[in-house]
Amino acid sequence: MVLLGKELVFPPVEMASVEGILAFGGDLRPERLILAYQNGIFPWYNEGEPIIWYCPEERMVLFPQELRISKSMRQLMRNNTFRITTNTAFEQVISQCQNSPRKDQLGTWITDDMKQAYLKLHELGFAKSVEVWQDDQLVGGLYGIDLGHVFCGESMFSKESNTSKLAFIHLVQELQKKDYKLIDCQVYNEHLESLGAREIPRSEFMGFLRVKD
Repeated sequence: MVLLGKELVFPPVEMASVEGILAFGGDLRPERLILAYQNGIFPWYNEGEPIIWYCPEERMVLFPQELRISKSMRQLMRNNTFRITTNTAFEQVISQCQNSPRKDQLGTWITDDMKQAYLKLHELGFAKSVEVWQDDQLVGGLYGIDLGHVFCGESMFSKESNTSKLAFIHLVQELQKKDYKLIDCQVYNEHLESLGAREIPRSEFMGFLRVKD
């Protein structure tokens, strides 16, 4: 495990531990975060801990053409109960993700510093959100980093049943139209597996990051 300094550099991802930990320390300035995502690395740590950088050996991804939509979700989409927008309420989305309770977690990994860092990435056009509205209330959404050919999902939330799934389905369908290679879901998630996500080896994932055309 490598201790990062001020220099904008990460060790080779093959140096990650069995748990996927590659390095710790450094900072959350936009240049470092963008470099991290371009190289398959993401920060994940709790308040009071040093920044921990991950690149797990098995990567949870969704290939857009493999999206699975259940009959119940198709019915929900046909009902037009919810309105879906893109990039209209990024700060609200990340705040809801930060404050939403997580199963088997005492707190949130979205620290205040992390939130401010991603707000800056949003201002620069790298971090994007999908919002789900019921009337004028934000009831679901997600955000992540857009690399132009790969979308790196970060977090999602639901205040009404299945609204995070609605946001995710909308995102995948839009990225499919733009011929994105895949959506990075980072680590195994049963919720996303039900929508068609699966694990692939890190080496295969890194290949998709490098190929832009």
